[in-house]
Amino acid sequence: MEAPPVTMMPVTGGTINMMEYLLQGSVLDQSLESLLHRLRGLCDNMEPETFLDHEMVFLLKGQQASPFVLRTRRSMDKPGAPWHLRYLGQPEMGDKNRHALVRNCVDIATSENLTDFLVEMGFRMDHEFVAKGHVFRKGIMKIVVYKIFRILAPGNTEKTEPLSLSYLVELSIVAPAGQDMVSDDMRSFAEQLKPLVHLEKIDPKRLM
Repeated sequence: MEAPPVTMMPVTGGTINMMEYLLQGSVLDQSLESLLHRLRGLCDNMEPETFLDHEMVFLLKGQQASPFVLRTRRSMDKPGAPWHLRYLGQPEMGDKNRHALVRNCVDIATSENLTDFLVEMGFRMDHEFVAKGHVFRKGIMKIVVYKIFRILAPGNTEKTEPLSLSYLVELSIVAPAGQDMVSDDMRSFAEQLKPLVHLEKIDPKRLM
């Protein structure tokens, strides 16, 4: 039986449209400890949270040219933690006065049968990876420093290899739509991390 046509409506966070403000950069492996030392001095938590997560990216192809993308993530080092389902909207570069990239963001905790549910809905897994790193917090800002590992055998998270010789660094704030002034605080914080890492609002279209 043929599946009904898919109508892709914009996703919003319930009654409040939540947006993620984002700056990104990277640091070579040999500079990691220097960056972590700087972040311990600047952030609220001197000892960062650590994480080891398995992320899977699912696509649903519909009538539009671009597929609908959902991300699932589960913790590999915290047994019993809920799975997470994440939707990220199209990035908005915005005007030059806004210092961060902005995108619609929905993140919800789910049960462990999430992937089975997505497959039943018609989604197909596109790719998967393991992310391992550290999370710092400064007020409402979150700073994540992590390395991505390629999974060598599909579904087997025990066999991985680093994707690169660097760590990704992301500075983000999740806030209601229209709170563009938070990007000023993000820029000020990012300045304090130079020259160890240069955090920028990166246009994904430049990477394609």
